Amino acid sequence: MASLINTILTLFTIAIFARVILSFIIPLSGARPHPIVVSINTMVNQVTEPILGPIRRNLPSFGGFDFSPMAVLIVIWLLREVVVSRI
Repeated sequence: MASLINTILTLFTIAIFARVILSFIIPLSGARPHPIVVSINTMVNQVTEPILGPIRRNLPSFGGFDFSPMAVLIVIWLLREVVVSRI
C-alpha cells in the first residue's frame, strides 16, 4: 500500500512540474502554440487544478506569483516522508 501511495505522489509531483514548465513554454510559443502542447497543458491542468485551486485561493497574493505548486510540493514531500518511514 505504501508503494502505491508513493507512486501516486510521484506522478502528481511530475504533473505539477509539468504544469510549471508549461506555464513558461505556452506564452513563449506565441499566439498559436502547437496543438499537442495545448492538449498536454489542458490535461495537466485538469489533473492538478483540483489540488492547486483551493490552495491558491487560500494563499495571500504575492504580486502575481503563484506559490501554490511549491506549497503542494512541500505537502507531498511531507506525506512521502510519513509513508516511507512506515515501510
